[in-house]
Amino acid sequence: MRKRNYSIIAIAIAVVAIIAGIFIFKNYSKQNEVQEIASVKVESRTVPTFFFHGWGSSYHAEEDMVKAIKHAGVTKSVIRANVTRSGKVILHGRLNKNARNPIIEVNFDDNKLSGYQGDYVRAYENAGSRYVKNVIQKVTSKYHYNQINIVAHSMGNLEVAYYFKRYPELQKQIQVNHFISMAGHYDGIIGENDKPNQLKIDKKTGKPSFMRPEYRGLLPLRKTFPRNTRVLNIFGNREDGTNSDGPVSNASARSLRYLINGRAKSYRELMIRGKNAQHSKLHNNRQVNQAIVNFLWR
Repeated sequence: MRKRNYSIIAIAIAVVAIIAGIFIFKNYSKQNEVQEIASVKVESRTVPTFFFHGWGSSYHAEEDMVKAIKHAGVTKSVIRANVTRSGKVILHGRLNKNARNPIIEVNFDDNKLSGYQGDYVRAYENAGSRYVKNVIQKVTSKYHYNQINIVAHSMGNLEVAYYFKRYPELQKQIQVNHFISMAGHYDGIIGENDKPNQLKIDKKTGKPSFMRPEYRGLLPLRKTFPRNTRVLNIFGNREDGTNSDGPVSNASARSLRYLINGRAKSYRELMIRGKNAQHSKLHNNRQVNQAIVNFLWR
């Protein structure tokens, strides 16, 4: 009788485990499926858009956004550009002449800027900005582009920002029409050199109450940021009391405004709210995908 009871219990446990597994799998799949948006009518341009990923990440973090953009009918032309630790750029795929709204998914092998041991200023300025410059030069020279768009997430924003600072002459040759910053930790990272609700932003000027070294290193942008660049600053608020997306406070992200105030052609902010506003979920978020399409191509 005991053996029979044990068998019934074992079968019941197995059934519960299977049902739980199916539920977890479906929930995981739902959370990680491409957050598609409806097809939209967009302008057809030959201006390429570069996607730059964040710390410890890769071009895979860009794929869901790009898939949603493709499914919406914006483009059919996507290639990948891999940047090695030495700065060499290797292109995977080919763009046709006059490709419509082409996209370049950028992958950095040195995705943690590991040679600088926490010296953020030197890491972003000496390595990150150079990687950005190399890939932009490679693609634009090969396909003869003189205008581009940039979309960056997390650390990619700091690498792009230092690119703006370090190579102002190059931007006269290769105009950046639009720059979308997502979850940019311009003035600190929670858990490293920032705390929730520690940093404050002046409502009138956008000036942060405290300037960390990586932020002070970008102050020259107040005099050199390109005047023909439109900027959309996207950041997340999980609404858990921290006013952050987890690692990046809203204030740290919004401190971008002071750096480009009076320089950018236009500046807009978009706060994404709720659990899907978490730092790593912003690059697979329906609201973000729609905002990208509206800002770049409509």
